[in-house]
Amino acid sequence: MTKHHKHLKMSLKRILERYCIMMLVGGIALAISGCERDDITPPTETTSSPEKETPLPEGGITTPLPEKETPLPKGMVLIPEGEFQIGSNDAEADDDEQPVRTVYVDAFYMDEREVTNAQFKEFVLENPRWQKNRIDGKFHNGRYLWHWNGNNYPPGRGKHPVFNVSWYAAMAYSQWIGKRLPTEAEWERAARGGLVGQKYPHGDTLTPPDANYGNTVKDTTTVGRYRPNGYGLRDMAGNVSEWCLDEYNRKFYLTFPQEGVARNPLSGANTIQWLLDNFTDVNTEVARVWRGGHWFGPARLVRVADRRDSKPPSAFRVIGFRCVRSVTVTP
Repeated sequence: MTKHHKHLKMSLKRILERYCIMMLVGGIALAISGCERDDITPPTETTSSPEKETPLPEGGITTPLPEKETPLPKGMVLIPEGEFQIGSNDAEADDDEQPVRTVYVDAFYMDEREVTNAQFKEFVLENPRWQKNRIDGKFHNGRYLWHWNGNNYPPGRGKHPVFNVSWYAAMAYSQWIGKRLPTEAEWERAARGGLVGQKYPHGDTLTPPDANYGNTVKDTTTVGRYRPNGYGLRDMAGNVSEWCLDEYNRKFYLTFPQEGVARNPLSGANTIQWLLDNFTDVNTEVARVWRGGHWFGPARLVRVADRRDSKPPSAFRVIGFRCVRSVTVTP
């Protein structure tokens, strides 16, 4: 069954060093480009047993829809329009998180949870060019869906987040489902959950019910297992990192006004619409942003202001994505 929807229109770390995790998985090395920043040895992939996790207690607040807007899309929450402080001055902040600036973003919808293996399977079955054995080599680094058996994800992993997907594949899925990837500014506003100046999606401290990080679980978990932030979003910290729309620019925030507000910023020379129409033409050597930390990384990676990047063909064990959709106000 096709899931094409009408596209709804409206209207980033690094000092020149790069972050790298060397992960040996089934004899394949995972290298997230750049210099090592964490002296940790990745785990070895093991066969997963069927899902038996019990979801943690529900909580959080989902922002109500304003009047005269389109109905709330299934599985998404509304992130209200408004201003927030992007970046961080905390002790763990890197140079590319500074200076802190005021940013405004329009309202948008965001997937409550990360895209799952089961959802991505539907996409590849309907779009053969994005299947593991057919994808153009330009769009991946040789590890695209490598842990899948053809078009089938490992048993018991349907509700786990999809990973080993390149930026190009994430873009393709997003358009197929009638959505898009979030801009970096949208992602950070959503991750903050309405909190001001806090390090994590739930506040200034990180506790076990908040996120899958630090290799404590030693794997991904089913999406939505951890409690939501103030906007009702789950796994904005940990589990898998998430691709964003933007080209990475370590000095991005320096381009924002010192006084006043940067409105709907997007790093790079292209507009959102151009990227949606021409994403397969995006330069394979120009890095794109990913956010949110992951199950294997330390706490500082799951801070809401942390910025990371990889080249768009990169398909890694720790990077997945979720989608957004612009809000359309009806007359």
